Amino acid sequence: MLRYLLNRLLWIPVVLILLSLVTFVISRLVPGDPVKLAAGPQARPEQIEKMIEEFGLDRPLHEQYLRYMGGLLQGDWGYSIGNRRAVLPDLLTYFAATLELTVVATLLGLLVGIPLAVVAARWRDRWPDHLSRFVSIGAVSVPVFWIAIVLQLVFGQLLQWLPVSGRFDPRQSYPQSITGILLLDTLLAGNLPGFWTASRYLLLPALCQSLLVVALITRQLRGDLLEMLRKDFVMVARANGIQERILWSRYLMKNAMIATVSMLGFLIGFALGGSVLIEFVFDWPGIGQYATKAALLLDFQVIMGSTLFIGVVVVVVNLFTDLAYRLVDPRIRFS
Repeated sequence: MLRYLLNRLLWIPVVLILLSLVTFVISRLVPGDPVKLAAGPQARPEQIEKMIEEFGLDRPLHEQYLRYMGGLLQGDWGYSIGNRRAVLPDLLTYFAATLELTVVATLLGLLVGIPLAVVAARWRDRWPDHLSRFVSIGAVSVPVFWIAIVLQLVFGQLLQWLPVSGRFDPRQSYPQSITGILLLDTLLAGNLPGFWTASRYLLLPALCQSLLVVALITRQLRGDLLEMLRKDFVMVARANGIQERILWSRYLMKNAMIATVSMLGFLIGFALGGSVLIEFVFDWPGIGQYATKAALLLDFQVIMGSTLFIGVVVVVVNLFTDLAYRLVDPRIRFS
């Protein structure tokens, strides 16, 4: 296992260097002048020239890239052309919001998807199975932004139960930042009203983002459970009088969850970098919205920083997912 872990860790820098190179080239090939956009239409030529020199855009491309990578090795992720702020602190702040949304959405998806899959496999081709298939197919067939808008209209405007945008009530004092995750920060501070407020703002975007998790988990786990039911060890267990409850919980679920764990790591990585639509519809201050606004302004420092940051997170998540195989099935050996 140690050899496998070292091999994976050695490949991480290679993947990130290739990712940074591709992102750097694409950000420079996109037509437009980020300096002129940041300086504004009233900027004088000497002001534009000064900004170009400040950000090193007057140097050759290879020198710009090496300079940027040298800064990364020293912990300097550069500065945004648009707001002149350091990129790394902003990335950590926005990522905390995206992480909170992703974790809650994934937990909601698991709480719904796993029981749906078990019910569908247990009562195959009956109405519970048909209902679970309807839910899973509908969750991925309907555009998520449309579902988000409908939920905003119903729960926000019509019923007025939940807020439809933002992360916290601006009329209340914002919780003290400890981890950047509001649910955790409010609990650590013993601020139960703040926890309730943060939960209300989080519920609708997390529900929308959990739909993909529900759909894929239900379909994957249902298929794996049905395949396990046809295995010889299941028939032997039933012939020996093992109760169905024990059979499903101890034998079937443990074997069927291996592929689900693998897919779950992919879903978490995808959600951390692909929740742009949900963040825009709900005005959620996450890293997806931060990177998209930077792309519209051609703020290449933020674009590269966001891409590399998400790349690091996805690689780490996939690494932990692979290691989690051993916990699900000790028979798996790493090589």
